[in-house]
Amino acid sequence: MATKYEHLFSPVKVGGIEIPNRIAMMPMGVFSPRLMNPKTGAYTKDGADYYIERAKGGTGLIITGLAPIIPMPFMNPVNHPEEYIEQMKYLTEGIHKYGSKIFIQLTAMTGRAAHLENEISWKMLPAPAPIQNVWDPTIKNRGITKDEIHLYVKNFAQAAYEVQQAGGDGVEIHAVHEGYLLDQFAIGFYNKRDDEYGGSLENRLRFPKEIVEAIKEKCGKDFPVSLRFSVRSYVKDFNRGALPGEEYEEKGRNLEEAIEAVKLLESYGYDMLNCDNGSYDSWFWAHPPVYMPKACNLADVEKVKEAVSIPVVCAGRFDNPELADKEIAEGKIDIMGMGRPLLADPELGKKFYEGRLDDIRPCISCHQGCLGRIFQDKDISCAVNPACGREKSYKLQPAEQKKKVLVIGGGLGGMEAARVCAIRGHEVDLYEKNSELGGVFIAAAAPEFKEDDKNLLKWYRKQMCDLGVNVHLNTEVTEEMTSGYDEIFVATGAKERKLAIPGFDAENVTYAVDTLQQVKIDGENVLVVGGGLTGCEIAYMLGKEGKKVTIVEMTETILNAFGLSAANYNMLMELLDYYKVKVIKNAVVESYKAGIATVVETEKNYPNTANRAKRMFALGVQGMKVKHEIPADHIVVSVGYIPENTLYEKIKGDHVYLIGDAEQPTNVMDAVWSAYETAMKL
Repeated sequence: MATKYEHLFSPVKVGGIEIPNRIAMMPMGVFSPRLMNPKTGAYTKDGADYYIERAKGGTGLIITGLAPIIPMPFMNPVNHPEEYIEQMKYLTEGIHKYGSKIFIQLTAMTGRAAHLENEISWKMLPAPAPIQNVWDPTIKNRGITKDEIHLYVKNFAQAAYEVQQAGGDGVEIHAVHEGYLLDQFAIGFYNKRDDEYGGSLENRLRFPKEIVEAIKEKCGKDFPVSLRFSVRSYVKDFNRGALPGEEYEEKGRNLEEAIEAVKLLESYGYDMLNCDNGSYDSWFWAHPPVYMPKACNLADVEKVKEAVSIPVVCAGRFDNPELADKEIAEGKIDIMGMGRPLLADPELGKKFYEGRLDDIRPCISCHQGCLGRIFQDKDISCAVNPACGREKSYKLQPAEQKKKVLVIGGGLGGMEAARVCAIRGHEVDLYEKNSELGGVFIAAAAPEFKEDDKNLLKWYRKQMCDLGVNVHLNTEVTEEMTSGYDEIFVATGAKERKLAIPGFDAENVTYAVDTLQQVKIDGENVLVVGGGLTGCEIAYMLGKEGKKVTIVEMTETILNAFGLSAANYNMLMELLDYYKVKVIKNAVVESYKAGIATVVETEKNYPNTANRAKRMFALGVQGMKVKHEIPADHIVVSVGYIPENTLYEKIKGDHVYLIGDAEQPTNVMDAVWSAYETAMKL
């Protein structure tokens, strides 16, 4: 079968090997003990199956998550070479079975981006020179010694040799990218050394130069060595990232220096540049959230391709095969890099090839199942694909006994339950009381930047049709209608929490769901009550429209959403700052009258950045009450949801399952996972 994306599916040479197509899986970290052997750093069978599934699905090049080569007693291939080589063969052979190639990413680790939880981690994770830590700026990482640098170089070469012996096709060096240790060496803002590893650009790139030279000497000049490279840093200052289109002074690597750097890196012997943008100070570039434009790094990566002759990969919310095919045909990039989209749908490559774009389960750039879980020390997975990282144990099997299943509610949880049950062979009736499937996710997907949320809804609706689910719209299920079914899923969702505040019965006071779906907000001044994720996204949208927006939040912090990735959090906070959204915390609205909201703030005794207090309160006094009179032409209320489980309470029993928001309103991942995990066992 021919494909319309002939350039995307043409082979490409990297060093001494040929990759069958131009789709590469970007490194998506696998660190948990179930997926990575904590002793050797080799992938377990579960971890290997995670990568093999993507090769099976048509990805030409698999680039694994990082494996550390630094001198530490765990996860280091250099410590146990024979065991590492033997354990890695299951992975390499599995990838090659499907005609794909595999590069193992090797890392010098984090430098100042380390979580310094104890003295051991501080000693193991040095920076180029003493510098403030990313996560706790009151702490400084120590500087690395020259002897340590030489040991790292030796270990990179040794680990690459082990990868070669295990059947790996190449290695990727991690990284002059994202503000990791080698990137800190490469950037003058971070590198304050005064020896041959600091100062000029050539000196700052000496460390990665010595690494590739050592690998080529040990493994041969044809053994491919890729480098993960961030073109531009987009750093305004320590812990401050620049937004797309924002005017700022670059403190990290600018485009001009990036072009100089890539020319040098090619001359040193690197065979491929795997490119994106950003640093830990601008983390939302390296891990683009939903607020970031699609293919956000493409223009910068094109400039790299103009400067070098080796293959160049572009990554970063880049999931459009038509755009990728055009870019490759025009010689602007060589390889399309995708990370999270391949977690959401491991068959992406095949579906691209066959032109089945409507059948692709989209990544919604939420980071909840991938990056969020990694930082909770959990297995990597995916919010919309619970089988990610559990390819064998979560594989759907035909049901031993075919049953008649009722699903009440057509939100994401209900559709996921119906989908899984139908795949397994059950007969499924899905009832939705409204005129379309989607539930509250329709409102959640309404903002213009939620394109992939809308695509997820389209995908689910198509699945219902393709799998033969009997969908009944505009029908509210009664207790009597539930008889005659073997299994029942109650996915009746949640209703918005209402506030009984004087004046909130006015027409210009609306709640989040209606606001997102249909309300046009007039006037200049808008008050958003509730600083959760939805409230902050609404505030961002209104601020972008030019409104003067104030968020009122009753707790001490905004964006208190469990599992929210730092990348998403940081970018949304930058957006609120950029659009001058005012935030009043520890505050409640007392009343609303004649266009004025009376807000009462409890001003607490918080220390400033120098750890000095603004006020002094007597023992036992919780804070000073400060009253604000805030003009508000419109008020949007976003204060959460209450489970709608009335029907469940009437019919609950052994074969009745309460799922999604009807059980506990949280997020997409919880709704999808609770449905999948219940339905896969019926």
